Amino acid sequence: MKKYIQLLLLCLSFVTIQAQESSKLKSNFHLGLDLQTKYVWRGMEMMATDAAPVLFPNLNYQYKGFYAYVMGGYSVNGKYAEVDLGLSYTYKFITIGINDYYYPSTTTPFDHYFNFKPNETGHWLEAAITIDPEKIPAYLTVSNFFAGADKNLEGKQAYSTYAELGGYYDFLNSHRIALAVGFALNKSCYNAYERGFSVCNVELKYTYNLCIKDDFLLPLSVSYIVNPIFNKSHVNFTASLSF
Repeated sequence: MKKYIQLLLLCLSFVTIQAQESSKLKSNFHLGLDLQTKYVWRGMEMMATDAAPVLFPNLNYQYKGFYAYVMGGYSVNGKYAEVDLGLSYTYKFITIGINDYYYPSTTTPFDHYFNFKPNETGHWLEAAITIDPEKIPAYLTVSNFFAGADKNLEGKQAYSTYAELGGYYDFLNSHRIALAVGFALNKSCYNAYERGFSVCNVELKYTYNLCIKDDFLLPLSVSYIVNPIFNKSHVNFTASLSF
């Protein structure tokens, strides 16, 4: 795993410098690539078995308050895959958006991406709202899976709802420490559809913005994550490249 991480960071640094030297005009399109040593999302361990570092290539388009993206998630051992789409709009400090999460098969060349039948689809459709005041270092986000594969133990739509309250503190120009607490608001995918309101995610994260060249930064972070529901804890390293 160390070799994977060292090689990727070396490639990220080289690509970043080359991209900055060749970029002269600003575009509304942006590319990105993230690396996570442990894929944990909203407190949930996304690879409970055969765990491996995961790469997240992404493309996004930004225009005024509109934001659209497509993102993939692929483990280095080939055991995990994810394809996400999203569209959002931000007005002042409020963002509303819709996301589509899909998890392709990694064991066969055939899949069911265009199957949107309610009881068969593998898509998870989500609506979300985030309140992020400009002058207050805190945010609140609430999301709900309103359609798709989110089914409870009876096979009915679960409408899994997640809320997260977070805050952060910036210091010494390029450092940030942040704390976020996430809640499952009903019987949902975040608590195995077995509990009601519950704390499912506590994350303490430190981020250092590494200056590669001039004003270009490479964010590096380490998170300590606790999931009280499943009685598990994780330490995750993330490197994020964007240009």
